[in-house]
Parts: sequence; C-alpha cells; structure tokens
Amino acid sequence: MTLIGPSMMCADMGRLLKDMESLNRGGVDYYHFDIMDGTFVPNFAMSPDMLRTLRPYTDRPFDIHLMVEEPERYIELFVEAGADWISVHAETKVHLQRALQMIRDSGLKAGVALNPSTPLNCLEYVLDVTDYVCLMTVNPGFAGQKFIPSTYRKISDLKKMIKRSGEDVRIQVDGNISFETIPGVLDRGADLLVCGTSCLFKPNTDLELAALELRGFLEAKPAQAAVREG
Repeated sequence: MTLIGPSMMCADMGRLLKDMESLNRGGVDYYHFDIMDGTFVPNFAMSPDMLRTLRPYTDRPFDIHLMVEEPERYIELFVEAGADWISVHAETKVHLQRALQMIRDSGLKAGVALNPSTPLNCLEYVLDVTDYVCLMTVNPGFAGQKFIPSTYRKISDLKKMIKRSGEDVRIQVDGNISFETIPGVLDRGADLLVCGTSCLFKPNTDLELAALELRGFLEAKPAQAAVREG
C-alpha cells in the first residue's frame, strides 16, 4: 500500500494545528518533519517542541528526517518528543549502523536518507537494521525544487538491491513528488511518498480536499510515467 506523508515544513506555521486537522480528515497516513541544523543543509527547520505540541492531536506516525550533523546526538531527544520513525543521512558525521540500531532499540522504525548523488553501496551492510530508505529526489534543504530525473533509475536499483538482500525495507521518496512524478516513482518501487508543495500544500487549496484528491489519484492506479530512466 502506498502511504501519503505530508511534509510539515510546507504547512502554514501560523495555522499548523488547523492544517494537521484538515490533513487528518483527508486521510493521510503519516507526518514527515524535516529537522535542519543550518550545517548539513543551509536552512533551519522545526524542533522537538513542535512535535510535542502536535503529538496529542493525531494518532498518525511522526516521521523525523534528521538533516543534521552527528544525528546520534538528537535521536533520544526526538524519541521523547513523540517520534515513531527516524531517518538519518548516510552523508553526515554518523556511525550509520550504530545510529540505526539506536533508533530500533528505542522501539522506532529506522531509516537511511540518501542525497541524489550518494551511491547505494553505502547501504550494503546496514539493510538488516533498516526499515525504510528515504531517497531524496531533489537536493535537500528547501521546498519547491525540480525533480532530478536520474533518481528514477536509483529507485529501480534500490528495489533490486532490497530484493536481493531478502530484507523487508520500504522505499520513501522526498522532493517534488507531484501528480507528474508519482506514477514513475511508484512504478519503480517507491511506496512511501513525502508530499509537499507539488501536490498538497498549494496556494488557496483546502488541505482536506487535496489529500482526498491525492488518495483518489493513487487508488486509480495511474499510468506509468511517460519518460523512463531505467
């Protein structure tokens, strides 16, 4: 089943709770929170206090994307704040296997996030402690960027790697996930969508209706992408 995860960085910070209530009614599956430290990416975003504030208002999982250096330092903080899933970037100053095991030992799902140009071979010895891989389809840090076409092939290659490993690992895609790109990423094996300004958070859009429209689009089994990269 394909799961819809609104990227809360794209929500209206002045009415964050109202946006979440609308998305709840629209039937989204989880919430994606980008945590940025201004070092790993040139931007700052979100905090554990925000999670604590929102946590009582939904039973959907909170997916925490740590775009920070030395993510091991923050895992416990976000566990306590109400996280359900946490992904860490393989490119950061991180002992990757240890960080993933820390997340799992806390009872959460553990994810590895990869920038568009990062090769998949860094996953070879950690798939056994990984629940999902977040493939960035834009360079991380800012909303509204263009989808990088070569990441279609990367999704296909990751799907093959997971199949060979025999592990139960899901594929998440993050970056310009739109009605145009969704058919292609699903066809290649993605099943966790991070949805931002390209399909949910559009100007003057009712978020409940936008989420329902996206769900209907997914259930209609959209045709395969017209342009293939692999």
